[in-house]
Amino acid sequence: MTALPLPAREPAKTEPVLQRLWALHPKVIDLSLERIERLLRALGNPERTIAPVIHVAGTNGKGSAIAFLRAIYEAAGHRVHVYTSPHLVRFNERIRLGGTLISDDELYDVLSECEAANGGAPITFFEITTAAAFLAFARNPADIVLMETGLGGRLDATNVVDNPVCTAITPISLDHTQFLGETIAKIAFEKAGILKRHVPCVTAPQVDEAATVISARARELGASLFRFGAEWTAQGSDSGMVFESGNRAMRLPRPGLAGPHQVLNAGTALACLPHAPLPADEKAIAAGLRSVEWPARLQRLGRGPLVNVLARNGARGCELWLDGGHNPGAGQVLGEAAKTWRDLPLHLVFGMLNTKDGVGFLKPLSVIAESVHTVAIPGEAASLSAEEAAALAREAGLPAQTASSLAAAIEDLARDRRPKRILICGSLYLAGQVLSENA
Repeated sequence: MTALPLPAREPAKTEPVLQRLWALHPKVIDLSLERIERLLRALGNPERTIAPVIHVAGTNGKGSAIAFLRAIYEAAGHRVHVYTSPHLVRFNERIRLGGTLISDDELYDVLSECEAANGGAPITFFEITTAAAFLAFARNPADIVLMETGLGGRLDATNVVDNPVCTAITPISLDHTQFLGETIAKIAFEKAGILKRHVPCVTAPQVDEAATVISARARELGASLFRFGAEWTAQGSDSGMVFESGNRAMRLPRPGLAGPHQVLNAGTALACLPHAPLPADEKAIAAGLRSVEWPARLQRLGRGPLVNVLARNGARGCELWLDGGHNPGAGQVLGEAAKTWRDLPLHLVFGMLNTKDGVGFLKPLSVIAESVHTVAIPGEAASLSAEEAAALAREAGLPAQTASSLAAAIEDLARDRRPKRILICGSLYLAGQVLSENA
């Protein structure tokens, strides 16, 4: 796992603490719950006093499913805490308290308290900041906590919550193989580690290898499974989407996040609702689906320096989009989304970390995109160089050329002025850089 870049805009008060916490990171990551359990004991086990938890694991779609849950519950009038990772621009994005990002002052307080309680012992950055989130959640009343795993599930720092009201597993594909295993079955075993005895688990569409592992773990624990295609379904319709579970069918508006895959992410969220002790009627569900926000997930950029590059070059009718997907599963859903974009030619601007499967990500897009400009991710030591990224793009079957920067890539694409759709993709780190400059 690469060091998380701390943006230059990080508030001065919290930045030194975050940098000190990163310095505690072990030289080698060994996934374990021992370090965070030790720290939580020193803090008085705040994770035991937080509001009921919905715990979400998976390879792709975790954050989107949580975004839908948050939007629905908030539309129903509930107070919701959220923990997600990584952040895109500011660390505060990871911890949401009752509808707003944690304040700089409160973030500073909980981080400093965790630093003091840890006493300089080795601990991963994610573990100690997860403990800080638990402290913040314990000190602020809420109706529900929505919690996303960081890496895997079984040994993820969030898995110290031993009594969630519901767990959910979004689609599983190959990612983080150096930590979770080289096969879908091994990765599914780690993700299924969030299942708890007699706690219901909602599962999104899964390949057979993953479904088999999850089912076996559920049987061991007596956990009821609510599976896509069996206990629930969700599909797009002319007017929006249709969600069915049991004998009930709901006709709902189109999800506010772009792409056909978001229907399934919304469905995963909807399938969780009956298992949590909070009411959400159909009116609140519809309002939440419409109002949901989750940056860098097929997000159209409407302003900022990169958009201005298009305007400056007279490239009317051009659209600029952003997505942070970075593994083969994400490439697959982007490819499916791009098939609905036949009205304009698609061109990619691509950057990726050197730990990811660039060919696997780009292959589903290669039959749709006309070209790719490759860039290095600014300020990220683990980034592929533009030349390395271009070689992977060509291996995936895409005509590729390098660019010295995002702006240079957009400038080059804008020169012919023909209408086109430009998608910046390949990395959440790259997406964070774009949003930092174009939000």
